[in-house]
Amino acid sequence: MYAPTSTNSPRSGPTSGDDEGLTDFDGAGEILRAWGNGLRPDPDLTVSEWADRHRMLSGRASAEPGRYRTVRTPYMREIMDRLSPGDPTQRIVFMKAAQVGATEAGNNWIGFAIHQAPGPMLAVQPTVELAKRNSRQRIDPLIDESPELRDRVKPARSRDAGNTMLSKEFAGGILIMTGANSAVGLRSTPARYIFLDEVDAYPASADEEGDPVTLAEARSLTFAHRRKVLLVSTPTIRGLSRIEREYEASDQRRFFVPCPHCGSMQWLKFDRLRWQKGRPETAEYHCEGCDAPIAEHHKTAMLEDGEWRATATPADPTTVGYHLSALYSPIGWLSWERIVRAWDGCQGSDEAIKAFRNTILGETWVETGEAPDWQRLADRREAWATGTVPAGALFLTAGADVQKDRIEVDVWAWGRGLESWLVDHLVLEGGPGDPACWRRLTDLLSRTWAHASGQHMTLARLAIDTGYETSAVYGWSRQVGFTQVAPVKGVEGFNRSSPVTGPTYVDATIAGKRLRRGARLWTIATSTFKAETYRLLRQDRPTREELNAGAICPPGTIHLPDWADGEWLKQLTAEQLVTVRTKRGFARLEWQKLRERNEALDTRVYARAAAWILGADRWPEARWADLESQLGVTKQDETEAAPGSAAPAQRLTAPRRRTVRSNYMR
Repeated sequence: MYAPTSTNSPRSGPTSGDDEGLTDFDGAGEILRAWGNGLRPDPDLTVSEWADRHRMLSGRASAEPGRYRTVRTPYMREIMDRLSPGDPTQRIVFMKAAQVGATEAGNNWIGFAIHQAPGPMLAVQPTVELAKRNSRQRIDPLIDESPELRDRVKPARSRDAGNTMLSKEFAGGILIMTGANSAVGLRSTPARYIFLDEVDAYPASADEEGDPVTLAEARSLTFAHRRKVLLVSTPTIRGLSRIEREYEASDQRRFFVPCPHCGSMQWLKFDRLRWQKGRPETAEYHCEGCDAPIAEHHKTAMLEDGEWRATATPADPTTVGYHLSALYSPIGWLSWERIVRAWDGCQGSDEAIKAFRNTILGETWVETGEAPDWQRLADRREAWATGTVPAGALFLTAGADVQKDRIEVDVWAWGRGLESWLVDHLVLEGGPGDPACWRRLTDLLSRTWAHASGQHMTLARLAIDTGYETSAVYGWSRQVGFTQVAPVKGVEGFNRSSPVTGPTYVDATIAGKRLRRGARLWTIATSTFKAETYRLLRQDRPTREELNAGAICPPGTIHLPDWADGEWLKQLTAEQLVTVRTKRGFARLEWQKLRERNEALDTRVYARAAAWILGADRWPEARWADLESQLGVTKQDETEAAPGSAAPAQRLTAPRRRTVRSNYMR
C-alpha cells in the first residue's frame, strides 16, 4: 500500500524545518491562496445581490448600458429576491405597466440561475418568433456582457447543439426558450424554473392542446417546493386577463411610498395626480394624508424608502402577487408630465384610453359589450338604394352565415378609417344541402354593385362560416378558389393585436374523398369584432345639420340604410357581453344572446374579418390613394359626397364606366 512521506498539508501548514521547503519557492503563496479559495463555497447571494455584483447591461439591449443597479428600480428588489432559492415562495405574479424594468429583472433571474443555482429553465414568450427575437436581443447580450455567464454557457458553434437560438446549455442545467403557441416547446422537458413573459398575449390554446400557462407550469410539478414560477404581463381586458386572474388570487401587494411632507405611507393612484388644464408640465401628486402637492423630484427618495405591502389574503400561501403602474417609473424614464400628455392625447378614443390603462396604469380595460338600442339605430338610418355603394366606399367584402335551410349574406362597403356602409342583404334559400343554393352563392362572387361614381365593383373577399356543414363549405370554397373566398371559424376571446390568424391548412372531404390540407381556414376572435361593432354603433356622430355644414364622421362610423328593417336591426344587436363567474370564482367575459336570431351580427363579424384578411387595417396611404384612383374619385370628393352631406353625388368624377374587380385588392 502506498504510504505518504509526510502527514503535513497546506491546510495544517508546515510544522518542522523539513516542511518549510514545501512553501519555500516563488509563487507558493499564490498557489495556497488559490487552493483555499477553491475550497471556499460561493457566497450565498440573492438574485438582486447577484445582479448588482455581476450583471452588465449591453448598449444593444438597454437605454442605460453599464452595471445593473437595483437601486435604480428599488421596487424590483423584493420581486427578484423572491426568486432566490432560499425564499419559500414558489409562484411570483407581477401585473405591471410597460417599461418598469420587469423583463430585465427576469433576465437577472436567468443569469443568477446559470451562475449560482443551475437547473433546467423554461422561458416562454407569446410566440416562437418573439422567443427568437428575445434570444437575440436580450439573452445573447446577457451572456456576452457577463464574464461569469460567458464562461459557463457553451459557445455557439454550427455543430454544437448546446448553444442554439432557443437552447442554451450550461453546467448543471439548460435554458429552453419557446413560444406559447407551440405545444411541443411547452412540453419539451421538465423545468425547475419557469419564466412566463407577457402571459396576456398568449393564445387561448397552444396548438389546440390547452392553456399555455397550465401546460408550462406542469413542467415544474416534479420539483415540488424547489420550483420557481414567474408570471409577468401587462394586463388586457377584465374577465379575460390571465395576469389579473392570477394577481387577484394572490396577496395583492402594492408598493407603498412615504409622503416627503407628512411621511404618510400610500400606494400611488392616477386620480391623485393633478395638473392645470392644458399644462401637463404642472403635474404634481397630492398626498392622501395631508393633500400637499408632491413634486416629481421627490420620487427617487420615495422609491428608496418604499416597501411592498400585502392587501389581501392569498388563495395559495406559496404565491405572492405584485402590481405596479408607470407612476413609479424612475426619474429619467416615463415622467408624470408625459403620463398626463398621454392621457390628454387619448381622450375621445376608447382604443387609446384602453391602451393607456393597460400600458401606463397596468390595469385591465372593462369591455361593456352593452347592446345598442336598435330603435336608436333605426332613427339614425340614412337614405341610399339597396345594392348601391355610397361615395366614401372604396372596396366591398361580404359575410356569409350558413343555416340549415338558407345562407344569409350581408355585403359591406369600406372606406378610409374603416368607415363602413351596409349595401346589400341577401337570403339564399335552400341551405348547404341544395346545389342550387351554392350556385347562387357562386354567382354572387361575380355580381357587381354600382358605385356613386358610376362605376361598378365586385366583392374583394367573402368570408364564410364553417361552423355548420363544414365539409360542404370546404368543398364549395375549394371549387371556387381561395383567392376571393375565406372559410372562417370563430373562437371566443379578445385578441386586438391579431384578431384573425391563419390561414391554417386543414383536411377536407370533397366528393367523398379526404384531401389532406385540402382547405385553408382562418380563425377569428369574434369577441374582438363584436365589441368593436357595438362601440362604433354607440359612438357620437355629427347631426345632419353639422354634416351639411362640413363636419365629417369619425373613423369607423357604421352607416345603416333606411331599407334595413327592424328585424335586421334586432339581429345586429342580439347579443351582449356579460361577466360570469367560473367554478373557481374567477370572472370571465361571455357573449350571451338576447334573442334567438343573430345572423346580422355574425355576418357583420365575418365581413369585418374579410377586411382584416385583405390587410385594410394595415394599408399605407398609398394603397388608399390607389383605390381612389381606380374608382376615379378623390378624397375630397368622397368627403363632400358622403351620405348626409349637402354636396351632390354627381360631383364625383367618373372618367369612364368600368367594373372594379377583386384583383385590385391583391
